[in-house]
Amino acid sequence: MTRATTTTCLVAGGGPAGLMSGFLLARAGIDVVVLEKHADFLRDFRGDTIHPSTLELMHEIGLLESFLRRPHQDVPYGELDIAGRRVRLADFTHLSVTHPRVVFMPQWEFLDFLAQEARRYPGFTLRMEAEAIDLIREGVRTTGLRVRTAQGEEEIHARALVIAADGRDSRLRDQADLTVQDLGAPMDVMWFKLGVREGEEVAVLGRIERGQALVMLYRGDYWQCALIIRKGAAEAIRAEGLPAFRSRIAGLTGRTRVDEIASWEDVRLLTVRVDRLEDWYEPGLLFIGDAAHAMSPIGGVGINLAVQDAVAAANLLHAPLRRGEVSDRDLARVQRRRAFPTWATQKLQTTIQDRFVDPILEGVEPHVAWPLRLMQAWPRLQRLPARAIGLGFRPEHVHSPRAADSASTGSDAAGGERA
Repeated sequence: MTRATTTTCLVAGGGPAGLMSGFLLARAGIDVVVLEKHADFLRDFRGDTIHPSTLELMHEIGLLESFLRRPHQDVPYGELDIAGRRVRLADFTHLSVTHPRVVFMPQWEFLDFLAQEARRYPGFTLRMEAEAIDLIREGVRTTGLRVRTAQGEEEIHARALVIAADGRDSRLRDQADLTVQDLGAPMDVMWFKLGVREGEEVAVLGRIERGQALVMLYRGDYWQCALIIRKGAAEAIRAEGLPAFRSRIAGLTGRTRVDEIASWEDVRLLTVRVDRLEDWYEPGLLFIGDAAHAMSPIGGVGINLAVQDAVAAANLLHAPLRRGEVSDRDLARVQRRRAFPTWATQKLQTTIQDRFVDPILEGVEPHVAWPLRLMQAWPRLQRLPARAIGLGFRPEHVHSPRAADSASTGSDAAGGERA
């Protein structure tokens, strides 16, 4: 017999968008179940960049101080090494926020923190090892999800709304009758770690040489590194052999050896996609985060956009969710709110891809372009990219209420079951 449970709002995906939306809705007194297909959050090479806008949201809900007790590194500036010349392109220290820094924090720490805080509210349930595999529909309306768990398959029904936040490889997006716009990306990324060595400068976010680009994110006792490669070139690079790959990385980092890369198991491939849904919703179903719009890794803004989506959804939907009636018009308001910042961010990313990344990968001799030279002469100009990266084009603020003492509104998903 397939087990079945019911809640007011059901969220597929325990990433930044899913957990933030689940937390804020539970905080507002809504019964919500969040599904995470893995047994834990411990996975390397997920996005670890927490932007000032997200930190400001933490401040608004009174959690910034406790959040920053988690292991992290503060980054006040964004800098590049272009053919041996170091240039600063973003100064976050002048942003008008409580913590004007980019924070690098392992994503499992961020997600664990959100889950810990969300569990303080009686309406919140997090189901680990629970993967959404299919939509449940009544006519054209989505009313729940079929879920695969360690105990077998079950159904979870949503009285008001299903939120799909199951990432760029969204299974639910494939099942919904929605159109995806592919904006294209000329590159993929090979992620790996290198140990920090004495005397290495810690603020360099990227190193660019002819035909090659390497991102280096300082993580305290190691560098989280990303080699930018031509899209589809990973197999050819692997075919050249691990010694050739090590030699390439050693040349980019100025090291004689990079023995930390012991095997190809130490190198993870991220296939870069930039796309977005034309419509983010259908009756009873809303897509947010990477499931609605896959972002390029440029600027590390994917988490920021996902969190902002979640905040906007909670701001606009907590009242209709409390009534138990979420209309298409309500869902359209969420898309309208988030459509411009998504479009503007992706436009900026694809422009950088086309004008800078693609020529670098084609082997054009890198040089410090005149806008970067102007930024070095007039440091105030560094505040403009800092704002675009650190705050985004339409930063959200938490307007959903806090109903800390509210009783559960009747969900049986946390405990009761019905056949």
